[in-house]
Amino acid sequence: MIRYLFNRLLQGVIVLIVLFTLTFFLVKALPGGPFQTEKAIPEHAKARMEAYYGLDKPMPVQFVKRATNLLKGDPGVSFRLEGREVSEIISQAFPVSLQLGLVAITIAIGIGIPLGVIAAWKKNTILDYSAMALAMIGICLPSFVIGPILADRFGQKWEVLPAMGWATLNPLFWILPAITLGLVSAAYLSRLTRAGMLDTLNQDFVRTARAKGVSQKDILIRHCLRGGLSPAVAYIGPAFAGIISGSLVIESVFALPGLGTHFIKAIETGDEPVLTGIVLLFGILIILANFATDLLAFWLNPRLRS
Repeated sequence: MIRYLFNRLLQGVIVLIVLFTLTFFLVKALPGGPFQTEKAIPEHAKARMEAYYGLDKPMPVQFVKRATNLLKGDPGVSFRLEGREVSEIISQAFPVSLQLGLVAITIAIGIGIPLGVIAAWKKNTILDYSAMALAMIGICLPSFVIGPILADRFGQKWEVLPAMGWATLNPLFWILPAITLGLVSAAYLSRLTRAGMLDTLNQDFVRTARAKGVSQKDILIRHCLRGGLSPAVAYIGPAFAGIISGSLVIESVFALPGLGTHFIKAIETGDEPVLTGIVLLFGILIILANFATDLLAFWLNPRLRS
């Protein structure tokens, strides 16, 4: 097991290297440049800015310098925000994105897993059909469609919840964006949980427990829940990845002061240090989330340890 976990960490490092390389060269391939504005900048001023940020050097030299600085823990300075440190930008905006992502994944787990368990327990009943119908609707509707609908109805028309802005200590501001991000993952989790629970309910040890007179409730909770949740647990890592990447768009919909605004602006202006910093940060989060789900899967299913 330790060898397997070490290999996963090594894969994570390789993923980060590939992420950095792709991000760096893709940003360089964007049309225009970080100093292209509506008003023409004098050539001598533009040349001085490029020299200041090292953009006058050949591409391989820029790549090696950026990689070396990142290894030293220095993500550089923003081209767009007048030389502000990327680490400062991330430290100010990241708590909002992280809090939103954690609340959203909690909502996804809190809705998706119970729905899947109930659907499996009441297989081929109205509860099962209703739960899976809701799951299918959640899968078909992407978050960038759900978000504006919720903001329009609950925020503007009915004025029940805030549709814009963020307050760290006020849960009312979390509800709409977190539900928007969590519903799609909840839909997938419910279907995976149902499939895993049904597979476990059909195992021989469950039939033996029923023959011994064990109640359906005890069979479900004590005998099937741990094994039946394995597919859902394996999906939580990718689900967190989808929520984190989806938050970059949803933050713009709900005008949240998270990393989404900086990410979109960095794409528009070719701000490579900010883009690289955000991409690598989310890459690290996703790798850690997948690693955590692997550990949880080992705990739920002892057969995986061998």
